[in-house]
Amino acid sequence: MSYILPGESVPAQHVNLKLGPGLQQVATSEGSNTVVSTRAGILQHSANGARWWVESNSRRYVPAPQESVVGVVIGRQGEGWRVDIGSAHNASLDGLAFEGASRRNRPNLKVGSLIYARVSLAHKDMEPELECFDAQTHKAEGFGELKGGLMVRCSLKMARNLIDPSYFLLSSLGSRFPLDAAVGMNGRVWIKASEVKQTIAVARCIEAADPDGGGMNDVALKQFLGTMDL
Repeated sequence: MSYILPGESVPAQHVNLKLGPGLQQVATSEGSNTVVSTRAGILQHSANGARWWVESNSRRYVPAPQESVVGVVIGRQGEGWRVDIGSAHNASLDGLAFEGASRRNRPNLKVGSLIYARVSLAHKDMEPELECFDAQTHKAEGFGELKGGLMVRCSLKMARNLIDPSYFLLSSLGSRFPLDAAVGMNGRVWIKASEVKQTIAVARCIEAADPDGGGMNDVALKQFLGTMDL
């Protein structure tokens, strides 16, 4: 575990380097690039060293490129939409930023529609931009409008936990009943089960396991599930 302060350099190097919250790449006087911290917290990185971020108790989401988010459409904007992603500024989503979209064939999103999108552009002085396809394959890969289900909010740390494949919660619930979920790094989770009571159970489990809430581990969660009528 390594604590870091704003302005400190980070030894982040990888051929496919991706910087998450709290880190920024800046140019040095020698003409090279270096990674520095923009906030205080715990420096974290993925097992292969490709993704780096600073874990802190920030409650407002700060968009970072390549991150997945759950957003709410709040209005039209030219040929696209304005989307609330829980950050300081609303994001923009172009009507062509979908798999197979054209000027004659594009989604018909309404105000209040939920979307699962990827941050394609994020800069402190610019409005974030979203797209609903994988940047490499240009296929939807799960991105797009989220129909039905329920959106719940959690802490940013909990969202990062849920995205981690080794985290117990979603796999444990998915072994009990069919479950679809879309986790946004912005602290929003969309869930959909075959029955309403199961969807509500998932929402309650996310709240109970959230480090900012109950902080239940896998053993306590199994006992908690046992009290529900599933």
